[in-house]
Amino acid sequence: MHYVERQVARWTQQYRASETERLEPMERLIEWLPKHIPEDEQTSIVHGDFRLDNTIFHPTEPRILAVLDWELSTLGHPLVDLAYYSLRFHLPVAEFRGLGGVDAMSYMIPGESESVAEYCRLRGIAPVAPRDWAYYSAFCMFRLAGILQGVLARALQGNASSETALQAGRRARPLAELGWKLVQQSFDV
Repeated sequence: MHYVERQVARWTQQYRASETERLEPMERLIEWLPKHIPEDEQTSIVHGDFRLDNTIFHPTEPRILAVLDWELSTLGHPLVDLAYYSLRFHLPVAEFRGLGGVDAMSYMIPGESESVAEYCRLRGIAPVAPRDWAYYSAFCMFRLAGILQGVLARALQGNASSETALQAGRRARPLAELGWKLVQQSFDV
């Protein structure tokens, strides 16, 4: 079983174990994702939670000094890490502190397509097929929705470690909706 296949199965299981209500977009993703895994099988060290929040920037130069929080690292598909990092381009500002709907270039931030193209150039690999990229992005939304469902379940049980857990957990539904919407926009479903 390959990395993405294992991840879809694992996060489906995690979601089911913490399910507090039926989320129709999650049900659709659970059905659709395992049947459409891209054939491209790359393997590298993956971080598992690669995002700006897990980096330390140089105080005066535009470069990263360290990447933190490696407990989810494993061998897997590197585009999953890149897609997780790139989720910010899809997530709305108000609800997720993302850049969805923001003209990133107006802030001198490379946009999603520029980031992905630069990643491929630096790795010396062919550009990512748009449908494969849409898959990895939808998968990351599904995975994060599964994580947030677990946060919600713990909050409802009174076991959450954060005072904002209930609020964070309630973001599972809109995130699953975003993931399914991306699938609908990118594939014939």
